Amino acid sequence: MPARNHLDNKEPKAKSTMGRAEIEKMVEKSEDINNLERLPEGCISDILSLTTPADVCRSSLLSNLIKSAADSDVIWEKFLPADYQEIISRAFYPFPSAAATSKKELYYRLCDDPLLIDGGLKSFQLEKSSGKKCIMLGAKELAIDWGDNPHHWYWRGYPGSRFAEVAELKWSCWLEIRGKLETRLLSPETFYAAYLVLKFKQDVYGFDDEPIKAKVEVVGGAGGDTSQERLIYLSPNGGKDQYVARKRGDGWMEVEMGHFYNEGGPDNEGGEVHMSVIETENLEAKYGIIVQGMELRPKADT
Repeated sequence: MPARNHLDNKEPKAKSTMGRAEIEKMVEKSEDINNLERLPEGCISDILSLTTPADVCRSSLLSNLIKSAADSDVIWEKFLPADYQEIISRAFYPFPSAAATSKKELYYRLCDDPLLIDGGLKSFQLEKSSGKKCIMLGAKELAIDWGDNPHHWYWRGYPGSRFAEVAELKWSCWLEIRGKLETRLLSPETFYAAYLVLKFKQDVYGFDDEPIKAKVEVVGGAGGDTSQERLIYLSPNGGKDQYVARKRGDGWMEVEMGHFYNEGGPDNEGGEVHMSVIETENLEAKYGIIVQGMELRPKADT
C-alpha cells in the first residue's frame, strides 16, 4: 500500500464567509459606538431623542451605556404628545399614569392599550413606531341617519369592541354615517387616513356590488379647506378597487375613506376633519353590517 502523502492529514482551510467590505463596516461601526460612548450619558440621550422610538429601541442593543441612555425619561417624555397629561385626565376609567415606573412604560401602555376618553365615546392610542396619535370615534359619537329608530338600527354590546355599544344595521334603504373631530387633537405635520371600522353578520345584504360615496374634508385648517371624495366598498367581495374592506389585526374590518395632511400649530385651533359614508341613490334593502366607529391614524405609506 502506498504511503499517504503527509498533506492528506491536513484539513482544508475554511472559506471566509465575510468579505473585506463587511469586515471594514463592522470595524467602522465598532469605532462609532466607542466614540459615542465617550460622550456623557445625558448627551447620548439628547442625540437619541432626535430620532424615533423605533430607532431608540434598536440603538439600545448596541451597549449597556447606550441602553441606559435609551431608557431614560428624558427621551420618552419627548416621544409622548405634549398634551398627554390632559388627554389622560379625560380617561373614562381611572388611568393612574403615576403608577408607570418610567415614561417608557407609560409610552408603551398608551401604544398597546387604547384609552377610552370623553365619556367612553372615543379611544386614544399612540402609534408604536412614531408616537403619533390615533383616535377612534365610537359609533355613539357618529351621526347615523335613522340611528335612533329601532326598526333600522340596533345598539348593543359586541365582543372585541372598544366601546360599550356598536350600531347594527337591521334594515334600511338609505345609509348615511358622519363623524367629525377637531384637528388639534391629532398630531401636527402628519398625514392621516380615516377608516370606517365594521364587521358583517352572517346574513348581510346590499353591499357586495354597489360602491358607496366616502368623503373626508378638513374645514378651517391652517392650510385652508381641503376635500377628498372616493367610491368605496364595504364588503371585501365588492369590486376590484383598492378601497374595499380589509381585515385588521384586531379581527374587525376597515375601509379607508380618504386621507389628509394635518398642519397643526396654533393657527389650526379651529380646524375640524369631517368624514362621511353615504349611499342614498340605490334605494334597495341593506342590512347586516355592524359599525364600531371611525378611526384616524397616521397613513403608513406616506
